[in-house]
Amino acid sequence: MSVVKSPLSDEYRKTVGDALQGALVDLVDLSLVAKQIHWNVVGPRFRSVHLQLDEVVTSTRGHSDTVAERAAALGISPDGRAEAIAKTSGVGTVKEGWINDVDAVQTMVAALHAVIVRMRERITATDVPDPVTQDIFIGLTADLEKHHWMFQAENVRGSAA
Repeated sequence: MSVVKSPLSDEYRKTVGDALQGALVDLVDLSLVAKQIHWNVVGPRFRSVHLQLDEVVTSTRGHSDTVAERAAALGISPDGRAEAIAKTSGVGTVKEGWINDVDAVQTMVAALHAVIVRMRERITATDVPDPVTQDIFIGLTADLEKHHWMFQAENVRGSAA
């Protein structure tokens, strides 16, 4: 049942709906991963990494809301339940317990990379069916790539050649 009617054809609605649902799951999981690391990071760079992680959490939560509301606007019921996240997220798991700052940064680089790859696939998939959704994906991917760059820069050891 859908109480909201979509302007998209059934075929396009399915493609766009799958892309939006996948994006929602990845963004919610990425925010959870970042928050888990945020609570458990330790080490000499604790403060800077701790604060940087909160920036990712704020960003991904905002983007997940935008994605979920776009789905709803198209008559697609967004599913952000823990069960849906656990079954379909493309984000890797975080180890339990304290995590040193170097491992925290490496974990975030990997998690962001995984989500960015999937977002770029969604950008391509929504090109024809829904440029409006594609535009949302382009904007949020740019933001994720900025976080990815910053964590990669955080991971550099020694001087640059």
